[in-house]
Amino acid sequence: MKIDEKIVWITGASSGIGEALAYQLDQQNCKLILSSRNEMELRRVRENCNNKNNIETLVLDLSDFSSMNGKVKTAMSFFGSIDILINNGGISQRSLIIDTDFDVHKKLIDVNYLGTVALSTALLPEFVKQKGGKFVTVSSLMGKFGSPYRSGYCGAKHALHGFFDVLRMEHEKDGIGVTMICPGFVNTNVAKNALTGDGSSQNKQDTATQNGMHVQKFARKMIKAIEREKYEAYIGGKETLATYFRILPKLIHKIVLNSTVR
Repeated sequence: MKIDEKIVWITGASSGIGEALAYQLDQQNCKLILSSRNEMELRRVRENCNNKNNIETLVLDLSDFSSMNGKVKTAMSFFGSIDILINNGGISQRSLIIDTDFDVHKKLIDVNYLGTVALSTALLPEFVKQKGGKFVTVSSLMGKFGSPYRSGYCGAKHALHGFFDVLRMEHEKDGIGVTMICPGFVNTNVAKNALTGDGSSQNKQDTATQNGMHVQKFARKMIKAIEREKYEAYIGGKETLATYFRILPKLIHKIVLNSTVR
């Protein structure tokens, strides 16, 4: 599958991976719908693109589940259809379980899991009607195994894999595909914006995140994985090797515990 000239809806498009994808897909002549909570930042990203006439912005709050049917209707009105939904919006975490308020776990589930499910299921009937479409969901390596300080984040990302694996099985007959993207360390502000135990932002960068893959390089690799129609893609540095040890839980426990860098 070539992604050139496709109609692509990106959540979390105002920064980080979503912003980088917008610039890359703009170069590939895609028509884009850019969504996040921050309207000003969405406009900034659009202004930085070359083909502004092919780009629409749509403010979207993933925790507002009841708004999703209306958002899908608006998104469909822009270009008449949607080929690919990139579920990229979300928030991370940096806190020990014992120090984490329950409301933080709930917010991580609401935004990272239920919000993505709500949007995807609202769009699903349109994909069925047009007999095709693709869900691309940005999970994490933490969606395949756990890591300290990220308990609620890991739980939400694990849940995404279960849901979208089933969606793929149930709707393959309808021409609908699913690609799960599992980033390792990517140099974005994800760590700075991560929730701490009381729900406030960490407001500082992790060493591992700062030394992670450049976000534009990541975006290029992610697009290649989408075009190759991979079920799952693990993108990052040496940390991605841990995915090959998932069948050895005691070994991966030791590897992750001994290599954890906050």
